[in-house]
Amino acid sequence: MYPYVRLAKEIVKFRKAPALGIFDTHVSTHRIWPWDIDPWMELNNGRTLTLFDLGRVPLAIRTGLARVVREQGWGMAVAGNTTRYRKRVTTFQCVKMHSRCVGWDARFMYLEQSMWRGNDCTGQMLARSAFTSKAGMVPPARVLEAMGQPVESPPLPEWVAAWIAADATRPWPPERHC
Repeated sequence: MYPYVRLAKEIVKFRKAPALGIFDTHVSTHRIWPWDIDPWMELNNGRTLTLFDLGRVPLAIRTGLARVVREQGWGMAVAGNTTRYRKRVTTFQCVKMHSRCVGWDARFMYLEQSMWRGNDCTGQMLARSAFTSKAGMVPPARVLEAMGQPVESPPLPEWVAAWIAADATRPWPPERHC
């Protein structure tokens, strides 16, 4: 089940936090509960992606992105991601999550998130987020303009640009193998 109570806690916790610039980092702390664990007694890979929501939503609120999207009647969706899992996270451990925007292109906004236990990064995700309307996708430049932000993104980090290029070579739709 989706962690709506935890999401509500994050929204309430950061509702009066200082505003962030579009490239600033939102930092939050999260405890790993027994229902986040897989049969190998560590944080489930799918639940990790869900927990990253708990960082992205407050980031969107603090940057003003959520307000603009709501006012315009737009939606936000993760349109792709790549995740690295590097250190084991187990029940009752706490992780510090860092969430930030790294830039955008003509179609997507790119967000980087990582989880930390002390000085060790336990995992990292790069997500591309799409803005949607009843008419289809909304270009990020239009969203940024509505936010009063510059519509030109600084150059994307090399590793992000390489991921975008590599992902563009993947066939879509995929072949059926049945």
